[in-house]
Amino acid sequence: MPVNIPDSLPAVDLLRKENIFVMDSKRASSQDIRPLKILILNLMPVKITTETDLIRLLSNTPLQIELDFLQMESHTSKNTPIKHLMTFYKTFDVIKQSNYDGMIITGAPVELLPFEKVDYWEEIKSIFEWARRHVTSTLYICWAAQAGLYHYYGVPKYELDEKLFGVFKHYVHNPYNPIFRGFDDMFYVPHSRYTEVRKEDILKVPELTILSESPDAGVYIVMGRNGREFFITGHSEYSPMTLDTEYKRDLSKGLKINIPQNYYQDDDVRLGPVVRWRGHANLLVTNWLNYFVYQETPYDLSQIK
Repeated sequence: MPVNIPDSLPAVDLLRKENIFVMDSKRASSQDIRPLKILILNLMPVKITTETDLIRLLSNTPLQIELDFLQMESHTSKNTPIKHLMTFYKTFDVIKQSNYDGMIITGAPVELLPFEKVDYWEEIKSIFEWARRHVTSTLYICWAAQAGLYHYYGVPKYELDEKLFGVFKHYVHNPYNPIFRGFDDMFYVPHSRYTEVRKEDILKVPELTILSESPDAGVYIVMGRNGREFFITGHSEYSPMTLDTEYKRDLSKGLKINIPQNYYQDDDVRLGPVVRWRGHANLLVTNWLNYFVYQETPYDLSQIK
């Protein structure tokens, strides 16, 4: 898929080296089609890495994508250059009159805080409410999934005894749901979190459907509003080395951290990771874009309700 992003975005060079097709605005405008407008609210501290991971997945369909990046106005990122944010990111005030075909809201390193103690909680609640009126379908990832389930449906989160860290087996509950088109019966997903949502709380909410679970990692995908909301507790977007980077970072800080499960070949750090989740990750995003965004969104974005 041609992903229309600014040519100066740092992700562009990395993605082109991987033979991922990105195009600039001039070339995109020569194609007589309406691109899908996707908004990414990037809450991760190292934003350039997350941009690259998500664009890599969004590149895997024949649909043209036009991306906007959103940042929190009520929070200052300490790990991304201000110039990068000013160049490539918008604030909510700038986009709140716009409509989007799809939206992705990332995880954030605030999961051990109560939601109400997060410094941008009031702002993100406004964005959540806005998304229901201005976006056809939204993916909520990791902390954003927990925050969305809590805000919309009152589903609480719980602190784990130790960090859930590694790559885990998952199973499909409803293979006929289009989000699972092409999936195997069993697939792998990376997780990296200190908290969880629980099945028994979600089952109390009739508007929610659990689509996938893991024996070890718990609930994975929850669907709301017939596919206008997907709450995803894992990190399918992670690149091969992300868990390795997190593991070595935590070790260097002297934090208590176990080796990521089912990640390194023979559990030997020196042998590097075995990537088991790439195919599933691409299918997940491609199916979401096709069946829940492209086939559901109105041609005239002003008609989104």
